[in-house]
Amino acid sequence: MFRFTIFTLILASATLVAGQTSASVAADTPPIPFLTEDAAGLLPERYDVLAVDKAQFLKTEVEIGETATYPAYTEELLRVKWRQHDPIDVSIVKPPGIAKPPVVIFLYGYGTDPEKFLNRQFCATLASKGFAAVGFQTALTGPRYHDRPLKKWFVSELPESIGASVHDVQLMIDYLETRDDLDTRRIGIFGQGSGGAISILAAATDRRIKAIDVMNPWGDWPDWLAHSQVVPDEERADYTSPAFLQKVNSLDPILYMDRLAGRSFRLQETLFDPAVPEEVRKKMQESLPKDGQVARYADQATYTVNVSRNGRMLDWMQDQLGIPRAGRSDLSLSTK
Repeated sequence: MFRFTIFTLILASATLVAGQTSASVAADTPPIPFLTEDAAGLLPERYDVLAVDKAQFLKTEVEIGETATYPAYTEELLRVKWRQHDPIDVSIVKPPGIAKPPVVIFLYGYGTDPEKFLNRQFCATLASKGFAAVGFQTALTGPRYHDRPLKKWFVSELPESIGASVHDVQLMIDYLETRDDLDTRRIGIFGQGSGGAISILAAATDRRIKAIDVMNPWGDWPDWLAHSQVVPDEERADYTSPAFLQKVNSLDPILYMDRLAGRSFRLQETLFDPAVPEEVRKKMQESLPKDGQVARYADQATYTVNVSRNGRMLDWMQDQLGIPRAGRSDLSLSTK
């Protein structure tokens, strides 16, 4: 609750500094009622089964936070909960002047800054692309890593980290569909690193996701666990054991990528990222559907020009969701 309160205060304070008004969404719309249910009657969550089973979750609770309004965008903070003791803080950044923008879910995964959506320039860039950006932390990352011994972390609990997050994406879309200010007929997802793996699995499971853009996705677990620099050498033997590999086998993105055929799918790779071994990159490309696209960036300079400068990476998602934009830039440096 402490972080949520501080986050809300930051948003409210930022709005006042900008000379705008800040008001709770609840002031303008009827509050969403808190729905409660005894967790004792729930079935255990199955991380190895990708499709959501509602019998494993509480009825969704939504706690409305603050809305910060700037000239370039509006940011809404809220908290959702469908598991005991695992609330999820959500940022929804919307462009001005669009009644029902399409939606893009952003999953930045393990090891990235959990406060990206507090950066005003970042949010303004997202909003400039004409879609609503929905950001939240995946399981066992940022504020969702708590009440665990330190030896239990994202990789040691990989089935939960990945499987629970795939469920979260589906349940998040369920919630977004209850709102009348978003066009949930056009949903895209962007995932980076572990968020890329989750995005592939979520899209393979949920066809409501129309466009999938992933950068340096984790996957091909036997090779990734054996060679990725994310895995500490002193723990590597634990994660390359037959018993551990059996637990993560059904959550390997390369087994599901063919299910994305017929939808917009792009695989982006920064070849200088040591988190993804070359063996993994090769198998990811081999598993890509025939109509999938590949964009490869050999060095930081190439990445800056084609991805980070003026939010060019987001142009691809604009096109896939049918959002008009001035000019066109082809970011797919190579296409399979």
